[in-house]
Amino acid sequence: MSIPPRTYGALQIKLRESLLTRTVVLPIQRFIHVQGISSFLLLAAAIAALVWANSPWRDSYHHVWEMELTLSRLRLPVHEWINDALMAIFFFLVGMEIKHEIMHGALADMRRAALPLFAAIGGMLVPALLFALLNKGQPSEHGWGIPMATDIAFSLGVLSMVKGISPNLKIFLLSLAIADDIGAIAVIALFYSGSLDRKAFFVALLLLAVIFGIQKIGVTQPIIYFLLGVGVWVAILRSGIHATIAGVILGFMVPTTRALSMSDFQEIASDMVDRLRTALSDGDDKTAKHLLGAFEELIQGTESTAERLTRLLENWVSFLVLPLFALSNAGVTFAAGAVGDLLTSRLAWGIILGLVVGKPLGIIAFSWLGVRCRLAFLPSYVTWRHVFAVGLLAGIGFTVSIFISSLAFEDSSQLSNAKAAVLCASLVAGLLGYFILAFRAKSDNLIETTVDQGA
Repeated sequence: MSIPPRTYGALQIKLRESLLTRTVVLPIQRFIHVQGISSFLLLAAAIAALVWANSPWRDSYHHVWEMELTLSRLRLPVHEWINDALMAIFFFLVGMEIKHEIMHGALADMRRAALPLFAAIGGMLVPALLFALLNKGQPSEHGWGIPMATDIAFSLGVLSMVKGISPNLKIFLLSLAIADDIGAIAVIALFYSGSLDRKAFFVALLLLAVIFGIQKIGVTQPIIYFLLGVGVWVAILRSGIHATIAGVILGFMVPTTRALSMSDFQEIASDMVDRLRTALSDGDDKTAKHLLGAFEELIQGTESTAERLTRLLENWVSFLVLPLFALSNAGVTFAAGAVGDLLTSRLAWGIILGLVVGKPLGIIAFSWLGVRCRLAFLPSYVTWRHVFAVGLLAGIGFTVSIFISSLAFEDSSQLSNAKAAVLCASLVAGLLGYFILAFRAKSDNLIETTVDQGA
């Protein structure tokens, strides 16, 4: 993952005049865009939370996240500000990504999208059924949605560590994870939200209608959309629907289509450059500034609003929002006998079996069914062993699974068991998936080397 081209281009201009950009900003940008760095930071935050929660200062861990903060008459504990507000920004990005993939990406072509869609359905249904069978009639049965989730960042991060993997496999995993996110969002909205406050819900719908209306008449001022978006978030929060759903809905409303193609920009800009050159030679400063303003608008038109917002927010989400979420939610305190309780917990085994066993089985079974019925096809250089390994990587639930755990359980012991099970299952699934893919890649390389030598 390299620095976004537009960001890099802007930095190149600053390099000429800014020592700070040359010595600090550019190296930092290069570092944070190294593939897997964000996943490593997320893992480090989770480990730090576990260490902190099991250290002699464990009481301070819980105290910090339970402190209440008030903002504009809205009073919430710190961990709820993170889970409800900051994670809404994460889901806002997810919403934009899903819309982009549906409109322009891997999910736009139904022939390419069919296999990951079948895989995602199996990867959600089978883990949920396994959990439900193990926890039927138990107080923990409400947690069936926990093993349905896939952590995109971690699963792609592990996949990127394996050398020689086909790009088609990465596209398959990304499409699968995005389809999985759609399912997880639906589950959160339908099954893990509180009772509906109709008045607040109506206010949210009204504000969304206003956003839709001003988009249609061409209002572009970001501050207006920001204020209306905050209003939608507050209304959704007060309605009883989980506040992160506001982020998803607003993400879906962001335009993903560019107003101007590169070829159109080149044609228009060429004429404008000639006019700018003439204005400068004639000393017509006013016309030159008019043309510069037009250039600004044209350049913005070559990037969709979704692309621009993703570029601006992605690093903040990867390096602040998600690590803060992991630090505030992954801190499970293991008391004496906790490991024994975990090993005998139906809740924990439902999550572990769901993520480690149910995910790969569901993904490969439903993928095979789709191919067998000729509704889907395996991409080039992708085998059934690859699909099974990707199914294991999809069992890295981590962020979203922990998030659903916090929605499913209020009881502290159940929540601790659920989080610990998610962490264990994600670790096992990630390691198994990595080693199967790495072994397969090594075998393929050996075969290719032998064939080349024989030739």
